[in-house]
Order: sequence, then structure tokens, then C-alpha cells
Amino acid sequence: MLKSRFSALLLTIILLVGCSTVPITGRRQLSFIPQNQLIASSADSYRHLLSDSKISEDVQKTQMVVDVGRKIAASAEKFMRENGMEKELQNYHWEFKLIQDDKTVNAFCMPGGKIAVYTGMLPITRDENGLAVVLGHEIAHALANHGGERMSHLLIVQMGATSLSAALSQQPEQTRQLLLQAYGVGANVGVLLPYSRSHESEADHIGLILMARAGYDPRTAIPFWQRMSNLGGERPPEFLSTHPAPERRIADIRSEIPEAMKYYKQ
Repeated sequence: MLKSRFSALLLTIILLVGCSTVPITGRRQLSFIPQNQLIASSADSYRHLLSDSKISEDVQKTQMVVDVGRKIAASAEKFMRENGMEKELQNYHWEFKLIQDDKTVNAFCMPGGKIAVYTGMLPITRDENGLAVVLGHEIAHALANHGGERMSHLLIVQMGATSLSAALSQQPEQTRQLLLQAYGVGANVGVLLPYSRSHESEADHIGLILMARAGYDPRTAIPFWQRMSNLGGERPPEFLSTHPAPERRIADIRSEIPEAMKYYKQ
């Protein structure tokens, strides 16, 4: 009984003090894992992933990923400065990689701005605007700390409130796997738990704003997601694994484009 009460009290404290606000949307989220710890863990996982992957040797395609990514990252940083979030910029050290894997239609962004796009995504993006939709979406995940929020929930559910302290301090293999699950890194790291549909919808919204502020036409998001939905088949691409239904997603994006266009026209 005492242990149960202690667990409930600890969980209540976490919920009370472990909340933050998502930029642009203003949603309150559960996030109690320190950013420096998330970044250190994700950097290690990112290195492991890259060491097990083949980095593309196509200079032109790689440069396109880097150029578009840097523009959108600069857009995100400018937003943070304009909204009194300068101190949080120290958490971001942007890095963009193109992984050679034509069969994987996926991309991801981990804490600290560690981003990778699989070459299987490029035939769908087609050009810089399509790529901006993808990278805006992924950078939005980082800006909104969706991975930290997801990992907070995973730790509570899978390890229990009384195990949180030990899990975060010792960084066991299980915690590293939870980190990979939280960030939906891709097929090469096994069975993962990707972002929730609400996170995906929020990343779509924030991503539109970021790409528009970076000078990319947010209206191109519609044909991109139409091309993604046309892939269909029995098993959707990893990038669509838990996303909203294509019709709903496109309708939501269409309703959000007028807001994004205000930044694009500026």
C-alpha cells in the first residue's frame, strides 16, 4: 500500500513539474527528461545507426538535403529567437545525412537536430519543395520535442514511475531501445513505436509554417502527400506507419495552408 501511494505521488509530481509548451501550436505536453540527457543518448544512437547504414555518395542529392535542411533549421531558429527561446538554441547542432536505401521511404530527426533521409524518399519528394515538406515535418518533431514527450510516456508505462530514476541515471540498453522507439528511427533498428497520430498532425502543422518561413511554397505539401498516399499497398511506407488517414491528413493540411501562406508571402 505504501509503495503504491509513493508511486502515485511520484507520478503526480512528474505530471505537475514535467510539462512544457510546444512552439507555434501552444499545446501543453508531458516532458520531464532533461534535454542534455536526451541529446547525449540520441547522439549515441545516431552514431550507431549511421555506422550500420550506407551513406549516399551522390554529391548532388546529398547537397540538396543539406541545403534544404539548413534553410528550414534556420527558419526554426529564427522563430525561437523571436519568441524568447534563445537559451534553447544551445540544444541544437544540426546535421543532415542521406542514407543509401532505395527501398526505405522514410526520414527522421532526433534530439539536437540529427536528421537523416533515406534515398527511397527522393522519388516521392521529386524536388526541393517536396523535400522541404519532409524536412519541415521532421524538424518540427525536434522543435516540438515529440520524442522527449513520447519517451516520457514510454518510460512511465513500460518501466513504471518507481524505475524512472534508475533508468535515466544508468542508461541501460532497454532505455536506449526506448529512445529509438520514441523517435521512430526506421526499419533498420527493428520493431519501433513511432509517433502518435496527434504528434504527426502537429508536426504537419508546424512543418508547414517552418517551410513557408524558409521560402518554400507550403501549397506543395498537398501533391506530396497525395503521392505518398498513392503508394498504398498492403504495407504502407514506414513514414506513414501511424500517420492519420491520407484523406484526413490532406484535408487538415489544406485548412492550415492559409496560415502558412502568410509567412510565405512575407
